[in-house]
Amino acid sequence: MTVTERPSHSERKFGFVEWFRPGEYERTETVLPEIVASGASYLRTHLSWAEYFAPGGPEWFDWLLPRLAEKLDVLPCIHYTPPSISRTGKTSGAPRRLRDYADFVDHVLTRYGHHFRHIELWNEPNNLLDWDWREDTDFQLFCEMIGDAAHWARERGWHPVLGGPSPFDPYWLDLMGERGILDCVSAIGFHGFPGTWDSEKGSWGGWDLHIGEMRRIVDRYNKAAGIWITETGYSTWRNDEVEQARRFISALDVPADRMYWYSWRDVPHDVAVQEGLWFDVRHYHLGAVDNSGRLKLLARLLTDDGVDKVAEIASLAAPSIGSKTEPVLITGGSGFIGANLADSLLKDGEEVIVLDNLSRPGVDENLGWLKERHGDRVHPFLADVRDYMTIYPAVSDAGAIFHLAAQTAVTSSLVQPFDDFEVNGRGTLNVLEAARQSGRSIPIVFASTNKVYGSLDDLEMIELEDRYMPADRQVRKYGISEDRGLQFCTPYGCSKGVADQYVLDYATSYGLPVAVLRMSCIYGPRQFGTEDQGWIAHFLIRALENKPITVFGDGKQVRDVLHVSDAVAAYRLVLRNIEELSGQAFNLGGGPANAVSLQVVLQKIAHLKGRKPQVRRKDWRVGDQLYFVADTRRLKRIGWSPKVPWSDGLEDLTAWLRAERVSVPEVRATTRTIAR
Repeated sequence: MTVTERPSHSERKFGFVEWFRPGEYERTETVLPEIVASGASYLRTHLSWAEYFAPGGPEWFDWLLPRLAEKLDVLPCIHYTPPSISRTGKTSGAPRRLRDYADFVDHVLTRYGHHFRHIELWNEPNNLLDWDWREDTDFQLFCEMIGDAAHWARERGWHPVLGGPSPFDPYWLDLMGERGILDCVSAIGFHGFPGTWDSEKGSWGGWDLHIGEMRRIVDRYNKAAGIWITETGYSTWRNDEVEQARRFISALDVPADRMYWYSWRDVPHDVAVQEGLWFDVRHYHLGAVDNSGRLKLLARLLTDDGVDKVAEIASLAAPSIGSKTEPVLITGGSGFIGANLADSLLKDGEEVIVLDNLSRPGVDENLGWLKERHGDRVHPFLADVRDYMTIYPAVSDAGAIFHLAAQTAVTSSLVQPFDDFEVNGRGTLNVLEAARQSGRSIPIVFASTNKVYGSLDDLEMIELEDRYMPADRQVRKYGISEDRGLQFCTPYGCSKGVADQYVLDYATSYGLPVAVLRMSCIYGPRQFGTEDQGWIAHFLIRALENKPITVFGDGKQVRDVLHVSDAVAAYRLVLRNIEELSGQAFNLGGGPANAVSLQVVLQKIAHLKGRKPQVRRKDWRVGDQLYFVADTRRLKRIGWSPKVPWSDGLEDLTAWLRAERVSVPEVRATTRTIAR
């Protein structure tokens, strides 16, 4: 089959490789439905000869194989010699009696054969960890062992697959043909990990070269044999999840009969790989899902939208812009605020680079929206701010930078503080250093947070029927000012606080024109709110979908909410005046006029919806401020003030959610749309 004859992406089948260790019943039950939900048709797993003859082995595989085969086409890979019968005493050694392997394959076919049609004979035979060819330098033992098993499997009506070498070795493959092995199998496996291992070994010449060479060799001995990519993958150890999606589509485009992606889930951090525990960090990031169960970009796109969406994202290339253009760079530009900011700039004729790793659900829709509205003046740059070398070209060519990329949830920071710091702290330092190393004076406006002021426990509060109010009249009149000392609380507050201070210091230490906006609660269209972040949008979505809303605490906590159109105006105003404002931090929020408690917002939602939403109560969360209202007088002195009252803004967001996000009856007549 030629490349031009390949079916569309949505018609192509794919599979995953996932090793399940004896006793991993719970993990199997977790992982299996995830793989099915991804749209995969195939699953390659190992049926270890050594593990089968260990205590509990038969019982484990008696449960595992039928369970896997319920909804997937299973390819069991039979390898690993029981040490007691191995010539070397290791699982990589040949059995003393070579026909023992064929006898075991025969046993497997009798016991489990009704669960599959293909069976893979060994794994990576030119890898010393899988086959000790030092004791079999001419592969005569291997050929006799595999040949007997392949012949018998075919005689019994199954289709044997020859395990793929790693790295690809055409001389080894030709030897298998000369020995008659290729004539005995229905397919031959191929292993390749371009960008992760193969490229660094200097052995990777590209899919077309290797698959073409493989096809020519196989055709000399068995033209009917298929070529299967039984292992390929890409490690996200540098957080480049977009590249993993690109590599997946690249492998799916290869003219092979099957493609198995290695793997679905990352190897658990406490599990040793063949070479040893943490021998190579790349082994622990090959999954489409990380250890916490978070779907990486590839898994999320497959699960939510299918292969066509992966192909669409993978096709987005790094921007190519004229050297004199000096576009505006927005990191996190596909996010809620970033997309609105980009839209505003693009409407005024700017060229905008949207740098984003698309890690948050829904942001790819924002990027598509920008492309649809503004075409080629939107330049997607799919990368992660944690990867300095990747983002450097985009940063160094920019005329100005809005740095919005961040991990934004307090709850996530408490669960994974390392990741929180890497994104918020290290990612911000990467942007600053890339700008400094460019040798140009690139202005940067950074999105900070009111969480840098801590939990504000020292403020004396007055508890009213539906809200908390500060006892201090000055704070009650104006809010919290930038003169208040910083007091970081929670890993999120710490990481954003560190970034906040780094940005300000780069004005002092290096003379970069930079400013910081410490944001309160921003809301509005293009926000895909969750329980952890974007609470107003989350409340509205839950209410419109007739689902319960969870309120942490008593709901009397007060926030000054700000419509995104007002936030965009502030960002652009600060950039226009960056030379005079460099080195300063500004509070950005709705101020006292837009200060509302959660209870008041819920009352407004009830009015918009026509009935009260369901509300569930839970305990207070760590670092939750009873009251935060921003003193925005510093911004007002340069000509900014919020234009959208909070009540009108909620109606605007409700209208957008009904039109774009939630399928519910038409909104009440009072709903209005904010001009943007």
